Amino acid sequence: MEASVQDVGIAVKRLQWRHHTEASKALAQLGVSLPQWDVLRRLHERPDASLHELAQLTFQTDQSMGSLATRMVARGLIERVEGPGRAVRHRLTPEGERIRKAGEPILDTVLTASVGALSRSERATLLELLHKAGG
Repeated sequence: MEASVQDVGIAVKRLQWRHHTEASKALAQLGVSLPQWDVLRRLHERPDASLHELAQLTFQTDQSMGSLATRMVARGLIERVEGPGRAVRHRLTPEGERIRKAGEPILDTVLTASVGALSRSERATLLELLHKAGG
């Protein structure tokens, strides 16, 4: 059976939706959503990221990232620090780092239930194809 571009697109979206739904349910035990945990993960990788950088890294608009960051600052998960000029940077707090670490095995479990069923070679091929299709 030949796969249409629509079939492939829907399959990718279905898998993404499954990951998002299951990860959100599992991360709720830590009191965070998947977008919040993703911000924590990205700040761990890129300390002092600007709001705009975080928005791009987490697939959000600047406005939605601003609202999310405000809520995360209020909860003590991240903090704002002064940057060069008028730039405002963000960093993890100790509580944010704790939740980030606690979320890693949760995400690993969610992802292992799907892409973990593929062989190492199949995962490499899938990643290569996704990068190729994504540009």
